[in-house]
Amino acid sequence: MTACIIGWAHSPFGKLDGETVESLIVRVAGEALADAGIAPRDVDEMVLGHFNAGFSAQDFTAALMLQASPDLRFKRATRVENACATGSAAVHHGIMSIDAGYARLVLVVGVEQMTTTPGPEISRNLLKASYVREEAETEGGFAGIFGKIAGLYFQRYGDQSDALAMIAAKNHKNGVDNPFAQMRKDLGFAFCRTESDKNPIVAGPLKRTDCSLVSDGAAALVLADVESALAMNKAVVFRAAAHVQDFLPMSKRDILKFEGCAQAWRQALASARVTLDDIGFAETHDCFTIAELMAYEAMGLAPEGQGARAIAEGWTQKDGRLPVNPSGGLKAKGHPIGATGVSMHVLAAMQLTGTAGAMQVENATLGGIFNMGGAAVANYVSILERIK
Repeated sequence: MTACIIGWAHSPFGKLDGETVESLIVRVAGEALADAGIAPRDVDEMVLGHFNAGFSAQDFTAALMLQASPDLRFKRATRVENACATGSAAVHHGIMSIDAGYARLVLVVGVEQMTTTPGPEISRNLLKASYVREEAETEGGFAGIFGKIAGLYFQRYGDQSDALAMIAAKNHKNGVDNPFAQMRKDLGFAFCRTESDKNPIVAGPLKRTDCSLVSDGAAALVLADVESALAMNKAVVFRAAAHVQDFLPMSKRDILKFEGCAQAWRQALASARVTLDDIGFAETHDCFTIAELMAYEAMGLAPEGQGARAIAEGWTQKDGRLPVNPSGGLKAKGHPIGATGVSMHVLAAMQLTGTAGAMQVENATLGGIFNMGGAAVANYVSILERIK
């Protein structure tokens, strides 16, 4: 790969009163450029990840990036969207522009404002990332989709409630150390495992603690070609960036295999010329705890149907064989759709540059990222390494 991350910014995630999509874009764009030491006039291209689907009255948001500086006027700006993988779609779009020699410096922003939308509308908006013809009437919105997936997984491989609660507890514990996280509270296994008034069943076997949070937030990064990056203060290179798109209808595939995720990991590891054992940590898409469990299997950490071993035996804890979601993941950090993938890349770059603070994983030289849109429909894997 020829692209590097040379600067970044990250807003808090949560209910951000007083913020708008525009103010969030402007905030992180300016902070990322300052962090990279790049003047706005030197940016060649801008890419915005913004899902929207009804969350924002202001559509056609790409040009809002120009609000960060008058010197961005007349620069190329494009909005991209690929459901919950929208942020990574924006990052990979920027990489492709640099790889093609079309740009030297690219500003990437991911943003979403969700909390101003009433609950029933949130469910309807998110279901637009499903196959509407067959899945739009799913009760409970996307929680209903993954509740169905979890129920089918339980039928095939047995009750996994303990494993899901362990994943939730791990991610909430990790989230305490993430200054950007929406929920910084160690809930513990017992709370996550037990159905209660504060932790009711949401859909299928999934409880509230199995579901990611409705969030506002933004993240940004600056990409550069390797030659330019090596002249900067820091550089985190993309050893690999893979994107695999699967069928949208769940009826056309075995939804319990996350085959697109598996294929994206295989392609990325092969391109980077490494194995999963070489990866020091991973940020993975835990929109629901069952998704993280199944990602263990798709990435090759555990055989099919045995993902529970990875959490039960401590492999994915912060001090384990492969720490997964040391940031707290979407579960604790929050999941503002368009910002999520960019956030994952920012947090991975922080890990690799030793600037992750209390989130820091020791001796991490390679980081893996998996961000997905829909139920493993849009699958993005990045493998990152610090070169300066």
